[in-house]
Amino acid sequence: MTRPAWAAFGVLALAQIAVPLTDDDATLEWLSTLVVVAFAATTFALAAGSWGLRCASSALGLVVVGTLAVERIGHTTGFPFGEYDYTGALQPTIGGVPVIVPLAWFAMGVPALEVGHAIARGTEPLPERRGVRAAAASHVAPVVVGALALTAWDLFLDPQMVEHGYWVWEVDGAYEGIPLSNYAGWLGTGVAVLAVLDRLRPVRPPGVPLLGLYTWWAVMSTVGFLAFFGRPLVGVVGGIGMGTCAALAWWRRRG
Repeated sequence: MTRPAWAAFGVLALAQIAVPLTDDDATLEWLSTLVVVAFAATTFALAAGSWGLRCASSALGLVVVGTLAVERIGHTTGFPFGEYDYTGALQPTIGGVPVIVPLAWFAMGVPALEVGHAIARGTEPLPERRGVRAAAASHVAPVVVGALALTAWDLFLDPQMVEHGYWVWEVDGAYEGIPLSNYAGWLGTGVAVLAVLDRLRPVRPPGVPLLGLYTWWAVMSTVGFLAFFGRPLVGVVGGIGMGTCAALAWWRRRG
């Protein structure tokens, strides 16, 4: 990891640790924003070191603009996530969407794609078998698996953000008040986002620092919900989701 990546990660880790230690709403909002900004900065620094600065910058721009549009459509029409509204607690906003929301899509999207590539390594075509179908398969599998890894993060994220009052759902959903349509929307949007990222990503083995960043979130979120937030169901479900993805990624990478 480069010095900028270590610096950004240090801010991220300290802000995450501080979140369960405060009960003040204004402080919590500020810390939540800091966590996402530091997370996005860490991801960008790691992607720049692994993919190159040009690819990382293109990825950041495309994902932020694209997911900002999706979130704008989502909270005004209910598609593709379901009926929800932002409360205005997170500032600043663009088109009614908090700026940190598209930053969060980028921040976890890149590590999730690396997880997808690590798990789906067996789909890489052999030189003698390269062709249109083989090349397509080598892109599809990591993208789909990565989208599942990205959606697993929201098993933690959405219950926490709703509890903090950052957005509200119009219906009482099946999972901690979150409708299952939200996760279908996340999966579909994740596939689209990661398909774009995968076209920018250089052909190379999955990056250890980015896999480590995904694993860090899996561990910290699981511990947070089990030990500090008093929501064991979220800790167990999210821990199984992200933890399985992380464990499979490391196992497949070593294989």
